[in-house]
Order: sequence, then C-alpha cells, then structure tokens
Amino acid sequence: MRYFFRLTVSIAASLLLSHTAQAHLFAPSLLKVSEVSTQSYNVVWKTPVKTASNIPLRPIWPEGCETQTESTPRTEGTGIVSSWKLLCDQSDAQGLIGQVLGISGLAANQVSAMVILNLRDGRHYQQVLTAENSQFRVPFEPVQSQVMTEYSVLGAEHIWAGIDHLMFVFGLLLLVGAGAGWRLIGTLTAFTLGHSITLSLVTLGFLNYPVPLVEFTIALSIFILALDLARSDKGGLFRRYPWWLAAGFGLLHGMGFAGALAEIGLPQGSIPLALLFFNLGIEVGQIIFILLLLGAWQLVKRPLLPWQERLLPVPVYALGGLSAMWCFERGLLLLL
Repeated sequence: MRYFFRLTVSIAASLLLSHTAQAHLFAPSLLKVSEVSTQSYNVVWKTPVKTASNIPLRPIWPEGCETQTESTPRTEGTGIVSSWKLLCDQSDAQGLIGQVLGISGLAANQVSAMVILNLRDGRHYQQVLTAENSQFRVPFEPVQSQVMTEYSVLGAEHIWAGIDHLMFVFGLLLLVGAGAGWRLIGTLTAFTLGHSITLSLVTLGFLNYPVPLVEFTIALSIFILALDLARSDKGGLFRRYPWWLAAGFGLLHGMGFAGALAEIGLPQGSIPLALLFFNLGIEVGQIIFILLLLGAWQLVKRPLLPWQERLLPVPVYALGGLSAMWCFERGLLLLL
C-alpha cells in the first residue's frame, strides 16, 4: 500500500508542474503610498519581472490625482520598481481617506497585489487586491483584522507559488508514507517548526543570508531527499528519523519564505501579528496540498494496481530530475 501511495502522489503532483521551470519566483505586486502633505504622496510601485499577459498592471488613482516626476524603472529581486510623486487636488483635509485606490490588469496576469497606505498621523492601511476585488476604499480608521486576513492570504499564495517548497513536502510524504499516522504528522510538524524559526529570525532582523545561496540549498535539499528515496536500503538514517531531516531542511526553506515576506514588507504597528498570520497562511496552504494528494491517492490507487512495479520508480526519478535541474539553474546564478 505504501508503494501505491508513492505512485499516486507523484501523479497528483505532476499536475502542479506545468511551470516547473519557474520554481520559486514569488513576485507580488506592491503599491506603497506614503503621505508627505495633505495633497502630496510618495509612491513606490513594484510589479513582477515576468507576467502571464501583455496587459500591464497599472495603479488606479482617485479623481483629481495625478502622478509626476516618475523615476526610471529598476530591477530589484523578482520585481521591477518605479517611484513617483502623486498630487491630489482635493478640497477637504481628509486626503485619500474615503477615496478608492485600485489596480488594473490583475485578472489578465493572474496575480494579486498588496496596497499599503501610510499617513503622516501614523495611520497605516493595507489591502490585498485580487482579480475579484481590484479596488479598495480607504476607511477612516484601519481595521486590525485586515492584517490577519491579508497576510494569511499572502502566506497561502506563497506556498502555492513555491513549487520547490511543495515538492519537498511531497518528498516527505514519499519518505514516510500515508499510512504512517503520527509519524507523518510528527515529520510535517518538524518541517513547520524549522521554517517558522528562520522565517521569524530573518523577518525580525536577527539573521541575514545571501539569497542565491539559500535558493540553491533549497533545491539541494530536495535532491538529497530524492537520493535517499532512491536507495535500496530502507533502514537509512533519514527513514528512521525523518523529523530531523524535515526540521533541518525546514530551516533553509524558512529563509526562502522570509525572502518573499521581505518583498512585501510588514506593517510597522503590527509586525508580530502579520508575521504570525503569514506563517499560518503557509501552513494552511501546505495542509490543503497534502489533503489534495491524499484525496488523489484514494481516487487512483485501485485503477493503477496492475502497473505497480513498472510505475513505482516514477515519483522518485521525477523529484530527483526536477531538483537536479533547479540545482543546476541556481548554481549558475551563484557563479554569475
């Protein structure tokens, strides 16, 4: 039964690999607006380097607002950054309060965007815009629950966009097996604890790291896991103590998660809350992925019974080949 599980989850995972060449390019769009005076704002606009459509992503400003002195776009990490001045000719002293901010092109590009508004009096607003909800009316007072909701969504989106992270979880399932019960739960919990530690340390400024090196080691962790799965010896250290493997490599993956969070930024008044719910969003996305794999296994285990022996190596070889490709790509980036 354990071997049937391995085969099934590999087929389910293959449905997620249509964009394997882009293993982990989490590049959220970010619109950051900071008030300088009642009618003047500094704007930072960040969009992904690669998009799914030729339709550009563009901010939508309230009536009476126009941009001036735009800077030359520059590449930073996985995004293209522009900045400019926004002048709003409004008669009242409320500025952008009660006004609508939006972003066009989200549906065509299949992305979401974070809008952050900082006012001089200390009020801080943020909202995740999606294809279904591409506009945001600025309320008079910030709503604390928005931080919880928005960062949970961003965390879940990140784990689903990070195919390399999902493939490591997939490998842990292959290593432990679906019928392992508490052993499986303990292994996944160890992975969660590992990446939670480094995610927090990096985000709070206690740990710095070279991003290309971490991305390479994340790919290497998947390759090492695939090598262990390919061994004929089933009594190896990783198989006997999978939680140590999960926790150790989880530390590396947490740095990758932190890199994504750094792209977005954290609200100054709610850093612990945002960090907590970003992490919870990652866990929710991870759990959904695991449940989908287990559900797929239940659907196809009986029809695939006659091909068990022939198809048994497929998931391990697929995981190994994919991670080797990532190691090669990211290794080249290290040398450049």
